[in-house]
Amino acid sequence: MPSGGAVGQGGRVNTVLNVIWLLLAGIWLALAYVIAGIISVIFIVTIPFGIASFRMASYALWPFGRTIVDKPRAGAWSAIGNLIWILVAGWWLALAHLVAGVLLCLTVIGIPLGIGSFKMVPVSLVPLGKEIVPTGVAGVRA
Repeated sequence: MPSGGAVGQGGRVNTVLNVIWLLLAGIWLALAYVIAGIISVIFIVTIPFGIASFRMASYALWPFGRTIVDKPRAGAWSAIGNLIWILVAGWWLALAHLVAGVLLCLTVIGIPLGIGSFKMVPVSLVPLGKEIVPTGVAGVRA
């Protein structure tokens, strides 16, 4: 996610972007993740999908100033789980991000938000083996 603004103003810019994002797309996208999470938790075997979906819901609510990095210990089970996730819920969540991104890019003010939505497409497809971290920490952990 873009950090935006000068070094001293990055936090304020992120807050403004997050508030606008929350009102225009964040609530609806987070709701989609919560629905996917509830459906996943109903079936015992897919509880890890539900946990990842709830984590992504919080990221969809407030994405600016945070980013996604790979978990260093994620292995083959994450890859297998991601393949199943893509078939079950990932494709329609990615589609929701694409639609939101296109709609947000229709206005000049919404372009940074639309780009942010497009950046969330890959993680909506493959959320397992990923971790949400503050933007400043991403370079240290990557």
